[in-house]
Amino acid sequence: MRFAYAAATALAALLLPVTAHTATAAAEPPRVPAAGETVTLPVRDALDELPVRVEDRTGYERSKFKHWVDADKDGCNTRAEVLKDEAVIAPEQGPRCALSGGEWYSPYDDRYLNGPRGLDIDHLVPLAEAWDSGAYDWTAAEREAYANDLGDARALIAVSAASNRSKADQDPTTWLPPAAGYRCQYVTDWVADKTRWGLTVDSAERDALADQLGRCPDSPITVILAR
Repeated sequence: MRFAYAAATALAALLLPVTAHTATAAAEPPRVPAAGETVTLPVRDALDELPVRVEDRTGYERSKFKHWVDADKDGCNTRAEVLKDEAVIAPEQGPRCALSGGEWYSPYDDRYLNGPRGLDIDHLVPLAEAWDSGAYDWTAAEREAYANDLGDARALIAVSAASNRSKADQDPTTWLPPAAGYRCQYVTDWVADKTRWGLTVDSAERDALADQLGRCPDSPITVILAR
């Protein structure tokens, strides 16, 4: 009996330090990536990482997202910068960055447009949707940075005014691009943009994204975290 008791006591002494170490390691919270870091992961995993929360539009005003600004003081505001960057045929640039001529492709509705007048610059994740998903708690400077985000080509996109106004402030629960061939790209970019800015999704939005992504390649997304 004494031998059995001694053996049990020795075994317990060996296990205690291991158990304590394991408990300590388990208690350590996972490291949260910080602004400026680059994150790469499959888009479906990225969707799973987005927090699911009820959205609330209380207090939203479009004016709380200052745009379009000329951040680099080169005479061209954000709208003009996107138009110049996405032109299929470059426009002519006049005084005060007035653009004329040129040609653009609108992927939402699979159309080519001549001249900039028929184009809108769409916030992929609309300003109202961003507000609902967390921007209500941002500073004015953060909202301005979001509304003029030239740091990620997916954030702002030149599209036909008709398609942009059809979309308005809807999320993928109620609106997807009329051009079906662009929908996989659209929802993949939507998840990337929300990941970049640390935004949330509501349950219906998450289900709609998961449903659409289930028909698409599980492409990796790479984003530089904005916040």
